[in-house]
Amino acid sequence: MSDLSAAKDTVENGATGASPPRGWLAARKLASRFADWFSLQSFFVKFVLVAVAAMIPLSGAYSYRVYQKQAQLAEQVAKMAASEPGAEALWTLNDKLPVVFGTGSVLGFLENRPVERITVIYKPLMWNISERILLIESQGRQYAYYPSDMETKIFADRAVAAPWGSKLVFVPRSELSKASVAMLERLDERFGSARPQSEKDGWKAGVSGVLSAALTVGLLGFLAFQLKGQFKSLKFIEPSQVQGSIDDLVGMDDIKTEVAQIKDQYERRAEYAEYGIKKPFNVMFSGPAGTGKTKLASYLAKELNLPILFHSAANLETGFVAGGSNTLARIASLAKRRKRCIVFLDEAQDLFMKRGGHRKFDDDTQNSLLAILDGVRTRADGEIIWIVASNFNSESMQMDEAMLRRFQMKVDFRLPNKEERLAIAEHYLSQRAGKVAGDLDLRHFVEITEGRSPADLETIVNQAGITAVQAGDMIDADTLMQAAERVMVGNVNGNTTKERERDRRIIAIHEWGHFLVDFDLERKRAEGDWELIQSDMKTIKISLKANPRNNALGFVFHKQGANLLKTKSDIEHDVRVLLGGMANEELFFGEEGTTNGAHNDITRVTKLLHHAVAEMGMYRKTRLNFGALHSDGGGSRNVDEETRTIMELQSERLYGETKALLMRLKPLTEHLAGKLMEAGEMSLKEALAEIRSFEAACFSFNTKVGLNGAATA
Repeated sequence: MSDLSAAKDTVENGATGASPPRGWLAARKLASRFADWFSLQSFFVKFVLVAVAAMIPLSGAYSYRVYQKQAQLAEQVAKMAASEPGAEALWTLNDKLPVVFGTGSVLGFLENRPVERITVIYKPLMWNISERILLIESQGRQYAYYPSDMETKIFADRAVAAPWGSKLVFVPRSELSKASVAMLERLDERFGSARPQSEKDGWKAGVSGVLSAALTVGLLGFLAFQLKGQFKSLKFIEPSQVQGSIDDLVGMDDIKTEVAQIKDQYERRAEYAEYGIKKPFNVMFSGPAGTGKTKLASYLAKELNLPILFHSAANLETGFVAGGSNTLARIASLAKRRKRCIVFLDEAQDLFMKRGGHRKFDDDTQNSLLAILDGVRTRADGEIIWIVASNFNSESMQMDEAMLRRFQMKVDFRLPNKEERLAIAEHYLSQRAGKVAGDLDLRHFVEITEGRSPADLETIVNQAGITAVQAGDMIDADTLMQAAERVMVGNVNGNTTKERERDRRIIAIHEWGHFLVDFDLERKRAEGDWELIQSDMKTIKISLKANPRNNALGFVFHKQGANLLKTKSDIEHDVRVLLGGMANEELFFGEEGTTNGAHNDITRVTKLLHHAVAEMGMYRKTRLNFGALHSDGGGSRNVDEETRTIMELQSERLYGETKALLMRLKPLTEHLAGKLMEAGEMSLKEALAEIRSFEAACFSFNTKVGLNGAATA
């Protein structure tokens, strides 16, 4: 059901009102999977599989024929036993008579010599054949014969009416005495090369039967293993298996418009071809992670009624030459068998990079993809839609131009804006309408999730549902805030520093240093409007709880800024905020009392200053990006002496300004640190309330402390 026949089957079934049995559908699905797998194999593997498959019925038929033949012989031996008289058979040999080898045929001997007794010594070989030796007593001797298959048949037929038929005695070999067994071993040596063909074929029949069963089990096991391994990574999803629809993608109207264009062009490709638009359907999805690229591809497949194959491009990095290209060839072969389908390659950032790197196997994979996406294709290949998705950032990474030309359509995904985040949150909450508080206000939630993807929002809502179930309550604003902190910050705990007062005090001083530097600027911008300060500040919570995600003993939970473009003053402010923690430690505990807790802050400061000086040309007479000289080669960025000197000077200046600011706020820091150590964590609203109460208690706070920039008395 991978091509137009799927739609045809649907129409036919709908018209008759009957649906095919599940067993038949499962058989068709399995046959389709096997055909996909078989088409990917080499000629040698195909030849071996066909040969093994042919050997199974041949060996089985041979075994059946031999078993049937042996069954006939066994029946003939049974006739010989039926001719035995009613008296008890003598299950012993006459050890007193000498044993000699008979000459001529058995039947000739029986017709021409007097016979006192005919002893048939047999040994079962299998359930329907046996080994047999005849001892004929005549004139004081025992004549040994090993009859052939033909002789056995004639012997059995004549025993019914012949006068010697009443003299037959059957003796199992297992019942013989030791002396008789020793004598028979000598007979075995004599008749070893003259055994009947039926007995020679006995072991062949057994081996053939076992071989047939072993080949059947082995082939089925091999195919099951291969199909399971292949379809774990290379498996087409049918349109009916896709859950949801394109309407579930809320707040992506511009993206859905692009997809609608792809759908229209595919469905009316004959009309587009009249206008000279004959390029194959190669589509590039690019954008941040979690923005719905994979979902949109699956919904497109459902809209077009096409099967879709999902494969991660990361699995193409096998580490050896031709590994990724072979996998791509297998994917292309599967797609050609389906004729009309979608192939979706996800996480394909490396495939877009410029070729000519140090790893040849990466270039091989890229070259193979370029050949597959080429505009020169057969008519059948033209109905295959290739969608290659990535988190590729053209600003920081240089794309291979040949790869870029292969895509006729490019869809750029983005992070949702404020209105779209609200619509996305309402959409996911509407699926839990009966468990959401009626007066839920999402404005604050939308504010703190600035810069978060739709996948992040879905995860937060799911986490809120988990928290609500555990608490036995409805999903409300507090539940959403807890879920947002859990998802965006991580699983925090207060036991790490619970009994370490010294560490708790250092962490509190450090975190308030970050906060107060940011607060000072926001207060100046808001001109004393506390409501505006609360809405504009990025800080959400200050906590003394440890965060294992980044090995921090405390954290400031904040939202991302709404500004996409940063000015020079914005970058300097970010640097001051990052330096505030270490500056506060130095003010309270001295230079020797600073800790390694500022390691992450210093790293981020270094990157910010390098970006400003080396890449943006700030603090220079010329605006040059020296970082671009090293980025295209893929090597490490070497900082030149001039850039290093400028970065150090600006870091020293900004650090001095930060210390001077925090020095004026030292009494406030002492007050806030004590409150934070008591509470363990404080929200922005609580922090601002403490600052206002501290100001109210100190009527001369502005002049003595200089919170508003006034000189200290």
